[in-house]
Amino acid sequence: MTSCVRVIGRLAAVAALAGGGVTGTGTALVVLSTPALAQSASAIVVQGNRRVDADTIRGYFRGNRLDAATIDEGVKSLFATGLFEDVRVSQQGGRLVVTVVENLVINRVAFEGNKKIKDDVLTGEVQSKSRGPLSRATVQSDVQRILEVYRRSGRYDIRVDPKIIDLPNGRVDLVFEVTEGSKTAVRRIEFVGNHAFGDWKLKDVMTTTESNWLSWLKNSDVYDPDRLNADQELIRRFYLKNGYADFRILSATADLDREKNEFVIVIAVDEGEQYKFGAVEVQSNIRDIDSASLRRVLRTQTGATYNADSVEKTIEDLTIEVSKKGYAFAQVRPRGDRDPETKQIAVTYVIEEGPRVYIERINVRGNTRTRDYVVRREFDIYEGDAYNRVMVDKAERRLKNLGYFKTVKIANEPGSAPDRVILNVDVEDQPTGEFSVAGGYSTAEGFIGEVSVAERNFLGRGHYVRVAGSWGEYSKGAEFNFTDPYFLGHRIAAGFDLFYKETSPSSSNSVSYTNNMKGGTIRFGLPLQDDLSIQLRYSLYQQEITIANEAYSDGDPDNGEASQAFKEIAGDPQLVSLVGYTLAYNTLDSNKTPTKGVYAELRQDFAGVGGDVNFIRTTGDVKWYHDLGSDIVGLLRAQGGHVTGWGDQDFRIMDGFFMGPNLVRGFKSAGIGPRDLASYNQDALGGTMYWGTSAEVQFPVPWMPKDFGLKGALFADAGSVWDYQGEVYSGMDVRDENVIRSSVGAGVIWTSPFGPIRIDYAVALSKDTYDKTQAFRFSGGTRF
Repeated sequence: MTSCVRVIGRLAAVAALAGGGVTGTGTALVVLSTPALAQSASAIVVQGNRRVDADTIRGYFRGNRLDAATIDEGVKSLFATGLFEDVRVSQQGGRLVVTVVENLVINRVAFEGNKKIKDDVLTGEVQSKSRGPLSRATVQSDVQRILEVYRRSGRYDIRVDPKIIDLPNGRVDLVFEVTEGSKTAVRRIEFVGNHAFGDWKLKDVMTTTESNWLSWLKNSDVYDPDRLNADQELIRRFYLKNGYADFRILSATADLDREKNEFVIVIAVDEGEQYKFGAVEVQSNIRDIDSASLRRVLRTQTGATYNADSVEKTIEDLTIEVSKKGYAFAQVRPRGDRDPETKQIAVTYVIEEGPRVYIERINVRGNTRTRDYVVRREFDIYEGDAYNRVMVDKAERRLKNLGYFKTVKIANEPGSAPDRVILNVDVEDQPTGEFSVAGGYSTAEGFIGEVSVAERNFLGRGHYVRVAGSWGEYSKGAEFNFTDPYFLGHRIAAGFDLFYKETSPSSSNSVSYTNNMKGGTIRFGLPLQDDLSIQLRYSLYQQEITIANEAYSDGDPDNGEASQAFKEIAGDPQLVSLVGYTLAYNTLDSNKTPTKGVYAELRQDFAGVGGDVNFIRTTGDVKWYHDLGSDIVGLLRAQGGHVTGWGDQDFRIMDGFFMGPNLVRGFKSAGIGPRDLASYNQDALGGTMYWGTSAEVQFPVPWMPKDFGLKGALFADAGSVWDYQGEVYSGMDVRDENVIRSSVGAGVIWTSPFGPIRIDYAVALSKDTYDKTQAFRFSGGTRF
């Protein structure tokens, strides 16, 4: 009697796949005859195989006696390979007969109809591969993967139909026909329960934006569930940073209007009360660490608004400080005691000895272009050092801030011993090159165009390289920049600049000469603290003054109408050699669009290290931003400077300060300060001292979408330039009065897709009789 085990698990017909989908899953039917199965099999016969070797198939059935369990396991293993459409097993006498039907082989995988997402992206997502077997389950899974890729890009009105094209010798072409619908945009983002911050401000925190007429330039207005989850974390951190320790997001829903193919996102929040810091203490549970000695590194102060970011940075600073004292395994844990009545949070930083765990190895993975050492140098801890989670998190933030990678993730796994840990750093490179063509217009320089090529991660070494050239109505120039952010393996940004610039006279810059400069700068910058940095530099450049033809009567230089002060130095190139430094303090919440914080800068230059010119120049600039609520930002600015000659050389007129709307808006370029009224163009002579103050309020323009980037501004400026120190030649009529110049005005600021654009209209309130005013000022550019 013949015993038979039959397993049925066939793919659905090719026609079913061509119809756009298959329902159900493969099933197995086993028919047993126990006495026959208990007999031994002296041989295994394989039938139906064309590509898979018979010995390979026999290897899945092992043992001298073949029972039902053994045969069932072998059949399941064969199906698991994905190479077979059907497997049948039978016993005839002392032989086991395995009859197989091999799956079709995919000749190629193709995509049709996909315009928004390229073939190489979809190829990387699907599991069906060329020269691989055709599997119904895999094709179904691939369809879902393609749908998910399109949904992540904001397209929900999408259809994917798999098609099979038969070829000779059991081969097929697998084609995914994609019908791309329109982009599923976010029509509106609404907030419920927010009182401390307006919708405009909260939308500004998010990376998801609303759809508007600029949607063709961006992808941030498409619905992405992962991005919405990340936005919720950004909103939570924003509230915690501003003192709302009880803040919660109650719900975040995205409702799809299928008729309009648009989403409406509604985020309900519970802000809670705003807290301030109560008592701030340091508690050391390590015998040799004195708590009082650590208070100097605290960033949190009693009475200040509670700030979760400041707490995190304080933990980092304390961890580093304790590590310097020899306790590499120390852990700093914040303990907060909340008092709802006084609305204060007392914070105690508890320092304890942590478990002894060492870093066995740091694996850098996924970087196809960036060199390994560019990633590793962002760590302050190395292989063999004590493991510290705070330092690892800090390295992860640094890697993300580089801008070299699309994604950065650091994960731990156990090492070769209980006290060993392995760090896996997974990154994904992204394009870092930029080619740009820029054009614009300003009232000072007229129309101007620029072409530049830049690379932020040159050759994967982290170097910054830029070449640029510009040409305008009244100026032209060229520039080359190079920066190594880790010079000689240290966190020192070393670089150099080569430049050429020529500025011609115009009716708006109040000069009658051409200024030609060419030279270079070598610079070194290093951070002193997270918010304090210093840059050292050496500059060498040649400057030559040429009097414009119109500045001579009848074209005769002997009857010049340009200021004699400039005619005396015209045609004589001067070599300037100087060393200097810049000390910068930056606590801004955003360098691009700040709403709170301070930026202060002190610059000093000492010329006379060789060259033809001696001077000492000192300038300072402080900007203070403050959030006034309802998305209104206040700005106060103070600036000033002084320059003086030294040694036996006369002070050169070109080394003075030439100020205009950069100090007090409402005046022409070089329209403020000492002036020769007897000259052809009443040339500005420059001063050796200046001061200026500004107050400005920036506010959103009502009824305009946030991501349009349009703001209004009201401002008031005051300042002065005075103390001309150059020679007063015969025929000059020098006016130099230290009077206050002031103005008030309004402006429009547009952070457009084409570059920053600002339009100001200012009215001078006070000035000297010889100052030159200009109420309207426009500056802007484009990049495409």
